[in-house]
Amino acid sequence: MLLIDRKQRRYLIDLEAGGEFHSHSGVLSHDQLIGSDEGGRFRSTRGMSFIALRPTITDFVLKMPRGAQVIYPKDIGPILILADVFAGARVLESGLGSGALSTAMLRAGAHITGYEIREDFRHRAITNVSRFLGPGVLDRYDTSVRDVYEGISETGLDRVVLDLPEPWQVVPHAQEALRPGGIFVAYTPSMMQVAQLRACLERSRFGLAQTMEVLNRGWHVEDRAVRPDHRMVAHTGFLTSARLLSEQNPR
Repeated sequence: MLLIDRKQRRYLIDLEAGGEFHSHSGVLSHDQLIGSDEGGRFRSTRGMSFIALRPTITDFVLKMPRGAQVIYPKDIGPILILADVFAGARVLESGLGSGALSTAMLRAGAHITGYEIREDFRHRAITNVSRFLGPGVLDRYDTSVRDVYEGISETGLDRVVLDLPEPWQVVPHAQEALRPGGIFVAYTPSMMQVAQLRACLERSRFGLAQTMEVLNRGWHVEDRAVRPDHRMVAHTGFLTSARLLSEQNPR
């Protein structure tokens, strides 16, 4: 459940019978919330009003516990489109982090094989995924502690999606693991990483490569005061995608 107070502060809680939400604004009983309609207003013991809603995936990603920096919602949406993730897609994801991107792809119906070199990150990703989507989704989330730079065991994959410092090291493995026409997507923070990745893709069987970034600027709209917000979510990372072709690119 997501609780939003009058100052727009947001609190993500797991409801349980007999439980209580404690804050500087007083105590709110979970029993008041369980079974209620979304969008209702509830008051704490000190009179603070909260709106209660089921969290969206954006709410969850921004508030969930993190073992590593997450990919933000402004990039998750474009990654789903660039990778063309569909129900039943077989996706190799490496660099699981805190599980934000995994959650989105699993919700879209993908079957994910996840490689993560750190056990604590793998555990955090599994915990966050099951917390938001339920434990049943773990049937489609097969994770292991592995270094994708050393190779990919799976073949016939539909997609390879990476959040790694050196994605160019995965390009040769992805060529063998993807089906013809499969899509490769990498999220990288710096343009130097992009340049090295694009150079590697040019020497491979991948074609139709493109790189983009997403900038997110909100607007303040109040009566006649209409202007861009003073703050915006600007650069977070670059998104590079390519498709596996039948022949190596001509040089």
